[in-house]
Amino acid sequence: MNGPVVVGVDGSKSALGAVEVAARAARQRGVGLHVVHAFIWPAMRVPLGPSPSGPRDGGLRNAAERLLSEAVDHARETEPGIAVTQDLVTGEPLTVLEAQSRDASLVVVGSRGMGGFIGLLVGSTAVHLAAHGRCPVLVVRGDTQAAGPVVVAVDGSPESDAAVGFAFAEASARGAELVAVHAWNTWTERGDDDPGYPENLVDGIDRMRAAEERLLAEALAGHQDRHPDVTVHRRLVENRIRQALIEATEQAQLLVMGARGRGGFTGLLLGSVSQALLHHAHCPVAVVRGDQP
Repeated sequence: MNGPVVVGVDGSKSALGAVEVAARAARQRGVGLHVVHAFIWPAMRVPLGPSPSGPRDGGLRNAAERLLSEAVDHARETEPGIAVTQDLVTGEPLTVLEAQSRDASLVVVGSRGMGGFIGLLVGSTAVHLAAHGRCPVLVVRGDTQAAGPVVVAVDGSPESDAAVGFAFAEASARGAELVAVHAWNTWTERGDDDPGYPENLVDGIDRMRAAEERLLAEALAGHQDRHPDVTVHRRLVENRIRQALIEATEQAQLLVMGARGRGGFTGLLLGSVSQALLHHAHCPVAVVRGDQP
């Protein structure tokens, strides 16, 4: 999709960090940047204009317009060559961002916020945006350094395949190496009555390791052919999934993962694994759904 990069802002420091990342993403994609603020106050039926006894530039609407202008100025300072537009949209944040995602190539949000986007990554709100957004969602947290590889979580599912494709494109656009991580000892989080328990899948650890190596190679093959400029490092790890991914982000500039998966990545954005990554990853996190165009 060649739509703009959309970034949600609320006047917080985290949102300005998201603007920087979104501006760079827009430049890398050769598209415009659309800065959006969800203006929920009209629905609350509160006065929007300045107080009769206060300054003429006071009031909620003027404050919202100022924070939008500040974000736009920051984007243009970060990437002077990109086209930047802005929109003050009446509505609550997730509804606004979900609607914006229909025509966007990427939606970018900060990991902490205030005002219109308060609590964006707390509980069900993050799940909702990742599950229902119509394009990839990039959550800006941790170190936003330009150096380091792009890391992608691989498990062989359709969701993972979409994430792998996105990760290759990002690595190519950024001139970065790609680290593909597949954690294969996922039975540590299962019971021995689970069909995924190793004794129910293979006769031995060697056969299981070989099968997982093939899965990883096959998951990367087609994408690697389309992006021969990207250097790929395969990382087959015997570790719990969340810990393997968190450790992999320590030197990374981006983590890419699917919204759902199979095996160890089942329910990735529905439970403790996603919460661990959103709260403890050392770099921004991109979430890609398998059914996105």
